[in-house]
Amino acid sequence: MRFQLRQIALAAVALLSITMAAAAAARAEGKPAPIEVSAESAILMDGTSGRVLFEKDAHKKMRIASITKVMTAILAIESGKMDQTVKVDGRAVGTEGSSIYLKAGEKLKLRDLVYGLLLRSGNDAAVAIAIAVAGSESGFVRLMNEKAMELGMLDTHFANPHGLDDPDGNHYSTAYDMALLTKYARQNRTFRTIFKAKYYSAPQEGERWERKWKNKNKLLFRYKYSTGGKTGFTKRAGRTLISTASKRDLDLIAVTLNDGDDWRDHMNLFNWAFQNYKMTEIVHKGRITNVRPGVNENRLYVARDVKVPLNDEEKDHLSTAVTLFQTGKNEKRADGAPFPAGYLYVKADGDVIEKVPLFYDPPDKGRGFWQLFGVVVQMIAGYGRP
Repeated sequence: MRFQLRQIALAAVALLSITMAAAAAARAEGKPAPIEVSAESAILMDGTSGRVLFEKDAHKKMRIASITKVMTAILAIESGKMDQTVKVDGRAVGTEGSSIYLKAGEKLKLRDLVYGLLLRSGNDAAVAIAIAVAGSESGFVRLMNEKAMELGMLDTHFANPHGLDDPDGNHYSTAYDMALLTKYARQNRTFRTIFKAKYYSAPQEGERWERKWKNKNKLLFRYKYSTGGKTGFTKRAGRTLISTASKRDLDLIAVTLNDGDDWRDHMNLFNWAFQNYKMTEIVHKGRITNVRPGVNENRLYVARDVKVPLNDEEKDHLSTAVTLFQTGKNEKRADGAPFPAGYLYVKADGDVIEKVPLFYDPPDKGRGFWQLFGVVVQMIAGYGRP
């Protein structure tokens, strides 16, 4: 028995040595040290650019439990009804699972229900919100799926506003899709405020008493860089978690599905990214200048600063390429916004990490497409590297 224990101990020490050596080698090469999570599916996404920094079966369709409520919340916020008083429909009362214990006929602001939805994961709040916003739960679910398609959540289908397991298996998503959703939702100031709230008091209209809620997201209390999150659990889905964290100018989104050690995994993912990546400006808003020697202006410009998180190795292996559409005109869509003239592709070690729309300045007289194309050829050759 002692011999077996000794052999196990020696094997563990050897494995630790190999892992430490691999990490040291990665640091020496400028690469991030490897990281593992216990989740069945996981992703770590940059919340600004959408760049994926880590993934594990991130496109696997899975049950997602109550992180569904991120979609419910953003639709409620975008309805424009947040300050309207909602009379709780009896169909919401007694909904299975986590609850804020609504009573039929009581009146609260829609805003209060959204706080109860995200902080306490109230399934009854989810149904009450759905009915208040869309008139019925089924009507709201239709809005959820329409929004998912709009956002490019191609491996997602919602069957309810709360995330309880659908008996037919028609309620599912992926870690990647839920990160996309969170990235979108966090562009809304009201959502960000509720998402990161540790406590909230919800007064009932006409009454003196009030509900006092504490957020179920433990990272808000345990991890100093936490900026919000949403928990989830059902027996069939396991533990699911969305969380966000910010440090310096890095703004990160982590999603794990079926993860029994999610709190630790999320903190480890965030710490790994903060240690290995820095936000780097690649393209500055405005005209792309210095296209070729002796030429300091052209008709191509970018509409925004472009920043992406890069590790040390990637910073030394950046390259760009340009693709233009077959037009020299500053064409516009029906809404008046210009069509992109093409795209600037930013690559690290040959992999595209950012795709930046390019636009034309108002065309100059006597300068046609083929003249411009000659300039772009020089850009592709490397002269106009931003």
